[in-house]
Amino acid sequence: MRYRYGAFHGGPDPLAEPVDAGAAVDELADRILDGSSVRDALRDMLRRGMEGARGLDDLRRRLQQRRRELQKSGRLDGLLEKVREKLDEALENERSALFPDPSDDARFREASLDMLPDDTSRAVRELADYDWRSPEARAAYDEIKDMLRRDVLDQQFKGMSQALQNPGSPEEQQAMKDMLADLNTMLDKHRRGEDVSEDFEQFMDKHGEFFPDRPESFEQLLDDLARRAAAMQRMLDSMTPEQREELAGLMEQVWQDMDLASEMSQLQDHLRALRPDLPWQGRQRMQGERGLGLPDATEALAEMADLEALEAQLSQDYPGATLDDVDVEAVERALGRQAVDDIQRLREIERELREQGYLTERSELSPKAVRRIGRTALRRVFADLDAGPRGDHEVHDAGAAGEFTGQSRAWEFGDEQPLDVVRTVGNAVRRGLAEGKRSPGLSAEDFEVRETETRTRAAVALLVDQSFSMVMNDTWRAAKTTAMALQALAASAYPLDALQVITFANLARTVNPEELPDLAASDIQGTNLHHALMLAGRFLDRHRDAEPVCLVVTDGEPTAHLLPAPTASGGPDWWFMWPPDRETIELTVAEVDRLTRRGVPISWFRLGDDPRLERFLDAMARRNGGRVFAADGDRLGDYVVTDYVRARKGRRRSA
Repeated sequence: MRYRYGAFHGGPDPLAEPVDAGAAVDELADRILDGSSVRDALRDMLRRGMEGARGLDDLRRRLQQRRRELQKSGRLDGLLEKVREKLDEALENERSALFPDPSDDARFREASLDMLPDDTSRAVRELADYDWRSPEARAAYDEIKDMLRRDVLDQQFKGMSQALQNPGSPEEQQAMKDMLADLNTMLDKHRRGEDVSEDFEQFMDKHGEFFPDRPESFEQLLDDLARRAAAMQRMLDSMTPEQREELAGLMEQVWQDMDLASEMSQLQDHLRALRPDLPWQGRQRMQGERGLGLPDATEALAEMADLEALEAQLSQDYPGATLDDVDVEAVERALGRQAVDDIQRLREIERELREQGYLTERSELSPKAVRRIGRTALRRVFADLDAGPRGDHEVHDAGAAGEFTGQSRAWEFGDEQPLDVVRTVGNAVRRGLAEGKRSPGLSAEDFEVRETETRTRAAVALLVDQSFSMVMNDTWRAAKTTAMALQALAASAYPLDALQVITFANLARTVNPEELPDLAASDIQGTNLHHALMLAGRFLDRHRDAEPVCLVVTDGEPTAHLLPAPTASGGPDWWFMWPPDRETIELTVAEVDRLTRRGVPISWFRLGDDPRLERFLDAMARRNGGRVFAADGDRLGDYVVTDYVRARKGRRRSA
């Protein structure tokens, strides 16, 4: 086989690494743990991009830069300016030719020229039948008509004037009239819902010379014509009333001169009806110094409309938005092939997240993704753990209650761990060979024991303050991360444990693991610790054979309690008061006492420096026999995870 090598001409990088959906989930995890919802996190990742792909925001910035360049490219009144200049030139040459002539006819002509209206289009129209004395003036006026004819044709049909040898000849005018008639017939047929694919092929075979760009399909032809017609209408809307009237008059005169006014009017009606989604109205400010001709101005406005539509697609701000909505052909026209590759890379990331089971079809996190994000939260927590006594959780006990760790160590006096027979005998044999003894016997240094670790099943209730003050004090993010980390730790390291996350604001509720990534703080006032402790007690009662662990994270003293009578709709009702009233405190303390009688010590994690909260929690710890941790937001996960591991190490058995 023979191979040929050449330059790479665009498209996706064939040597690029495949998309790592797991890394994308980790990117989402960082945003979710920083307080974003799942949808916001996914949107933010696509906007900012990730390694190997620029984000949508970068592409939008480039679109905005291109729009600013177009706005500064010129003024919309360029054609009017050129026509006015040529008209002034023709009138000046004509007056110069009439001035030496003493006849009454010359004076009459001068008076006619003086009485021309200021409106450019009307002046050009009234001079249509004028018999010019000056050859230079006639040439200038003919140049006006030719310029208008070419600009108006190219405005609606890109490049058409270049395909015609003499747009003003009767033969070519008739050919254009036939083309427009066939075009309107095809558009009318399409409006009735009929298939026009064969009609399009016949149309292009017959009239293809009028379309230098050679559209490949009927839809492409329709889109181009409608796009330019809509841009022309927006151009008229962007002009002053005087300019709009003059330009519309000039264009109408051209179509009438070519006997195409009726066909063009019908064409405009068809295009508006078939493409109502295009921006047919609106003003666009152009700030350039150079006057643009009609085709250039129309193309600039059409491109600006395309950029605006493309920017809306890239913003992904509308309901049901997906990257599949982005028109990659429009992206390539506006920003080049590399931008298309970036879009395709982002699409591939989004697709892999779904295909690998991290995202559901509704763009929600799957349990698989929640577990991975929980592990990310756990890594964050353990990255901050101190090495030392508080982080050391090794507890070795003898007996069948301990589980083997898979490790052995040298026997020490007082050890009660099971003997590792294989390693003990092996140590004796190796020692005998080294000493040259056939039967060395056993020595104290030969003995090794198998390490065991006591593992108990725990029931863990994590109560997390969800009140609005957690957002105001910038502690909600740490609390949410801690909840996810604890969920991941329990699921991975202690799968037999039962964990219940309970959030509380004006009311308390239990939270499923899949809800944690989207969990947000409440905007309702109230810290209903009373309700949260009630739910915790019910949960622990369902797991009486497990080690009870109750952890409470809060930044404020109780300010709400549950009322005995439900609301009219049947849901629970609550009472809020600040400062907290006596009944709220009494009901909360009563729940603490109930847990104390069940033998459930409570670990309190106090966020902030509120002295009232400090006094309340200290009193509850003394009453319950639990502990209080004054944890700042950065160390909250450290404290909670450490205390959880400490609390579940067989405390009840040792008691």
